[in-house]
Amino acid sequence: MISPKVNQRSHLGKRLRRQPLALGGGLCIILIFLAALGAGWLSPFDPGRTDIAAKLQPPSGKHWLGTDQLGRDVLSRMLFGSRISLTVGFIAVAISIGLGILVGALAGYYGGRVDAWLMRLVDVMLCFPSFFLMLTVIALLGPSIWNVMVIIGLTSWMGTARFVRAEFLTLRQRDFVLAARALGAGDGRIMRVHLLPNALAPVFVTATLDVATAILVEAGLSFLGFGVQPPAPSWGNILTEGRTYIFDAWWLTLFPGLSILLTVLSFNLLGEGLRDALDPRLREGKII
Repeated sequence: MISPKVNQRSHLGKRLRRQPLALGGGLCIILIFLAALGAGWLSPFDPGRTDIAAKLQPPSGKHWLGTDQLGRDVLSRMLFGSRISLTVGFIAVAISIGLGILVGALAGYYGGRVDAWLMRLVDVMLCFPSFFLMLTVIALLGPSIWNVMVIIGLTSWMGTARFVRAEFLTLRQRDFVLAARALGAGDGRIMRVHLLPNALAPVFVTATLDVATAILVEAGLSFLGFGVQPPAPSWGNILTEGRTYIFDAWWLTLFPGLSILLTVLSFNLLGEGLRDALDPRLREGKII
């Protein structure tokens, strides 16, 4: 007998296979991950090695993506920079999802004053312009990769909290929850075992889209000089270094920009595909 979970995963896989754009986005993400993991083997040069005699060379057989103003190989720096950009994206989203699930679960399960106070906190956080709040906090704490990850995570949890709260409000009066409570299950067990697994579908979609947003925010902060600091390479600070030579060395801005575009687009396509596959009302483009 096939378990309901296996059957559900099978249906999810079938629905995803009907969406070529989502599959294409997922394939691009896998390739980017493999490139980041294998940066040490794929990089033709040490990303920190300088060679002034070879500075600002255009793409060639030796340097596939050219060199920068210090003669460093752009391809090598971009491969190692992908590690930092993906790390920032995933750790920031892990912080965001964890905090959002906690706040949303408490608000949706207990309701009443707990819900009111926590939702007012969400409303207050949504009132602040997130990017300028990040700039202010990082300017006070100092730019570093850890500060960037934590600040992005602490300023982007509100959407997840609202999704989880809505799911908990719907599920907490279901028969299986009442039965668990009648059997003596505590609040923590009910939320963790019975409610949270049924509320994670929109969280997965939100997490996928938030990774793209976090990568874009990190690139923006690094471009402004508030993110990952040189000599550590990230796509954002490679763009920053190249803007001075934008008319003389076009490859310094084109290739990092395309990498950011492709990565963000891939995560967004995968997120949209997951949303359509997980929401039964959107199957085959029909509301049912």
